[in-house]
Amino acid sequence: MSNLGYGFYPTHPGEILKDEIEYRNIKPDFLASYMGLPIASFEEILSAKKPLTAEIALMLEAALDVPADSLMQMQTKYNMQTARQDKKFIDKLNKIKKIAAVF
Repeated sequence: MSNLGYGFYPTHPGEILKDEIEYRNIKPDFLASYMGLPIASFEEILSAKKPLTAEIALMLEAALDVPADSLMQMQTKYNMQTARQDKKFIDKLNKIKKIAAVF
């Protein structure tokens, strides 16, 4: 299955946000509390352990002026690339394709 022109390693939007926050010298716990988010959950997003939601992307857009649409597109690409690299899932897709070929 092709990677549709994506890079080999997916980039989670949290990685970009973490760099942006560090560049602006903002403490992640301060920003999380400012936006009314649990600090642990926000840190999981920044460490690419939890997906970014549309609501949080919009809050970050309001706080940092980083386009929420761009962040969500990055999350979608990350999700797709991660799924394409999952061997068990690819096997399942291939089985579905074989079954679908008889329809």
